[in-house]
Amino acid sequence: MILETLFSTGLRVSELVGIDRDKINLKTGEFMVRGKGRKDRVVFLDENCRSWLEKYLEKRKDNMNAVFINFRGKEDISSDGEDKRLTQRSIQRIVKKYAKIGGVVKEITPHGLRHLFATDLLQNGADIRSVQTMLGHASITTTQIYTHVTNRQLKEVHEAFHGRRRK
Repeated sequence: MILETLFSTGLRVSELVGIDRDKINLKTGEFMVRGKGRKDRVVFLDENCRSWLEKYLEKRKDNMNAVFINFRGKEDISSDGEDKRLTQRSIQRIVKKYAKIGGVVKEITPHGLRHLFATDLLQNGADIRSVQTMLGHASITTTQIYTHVTNRQLKEVHEAFHGRRRK
């Protein structure tokens, strides 16, 4: 669930731990986060993530507002609303654990999933300005650092667009 949300949204780990249940609109698949520089931005959930979040939140029997909580069994769930929000470090450990379980050899971090989010968007045709906005970057330079274009992609662009008028 956490990995799905990170990849679906491109959130920073600090933004992920701050998500509250009452802020997510599961019907539209969007919510607001306050990012770096205290700037608000809209975040979108893909269908798969939206479906998993909906199932997860329906099963929760507590009244805590945090989306991602420290849950080790019924005795750890506070019925009085005490916040047991996961920490950034907990998220890092969870990502590492499930990447290992999934057989991923390369080290995966929450920030790495953010990078994959941006790369996936660009490889599938999104423009860099839109990706910049979705990541909450003030500068396009920061977005360019996150992304990389493969030689294969460059060759495809070259073949598709260079010298078209000469034919």
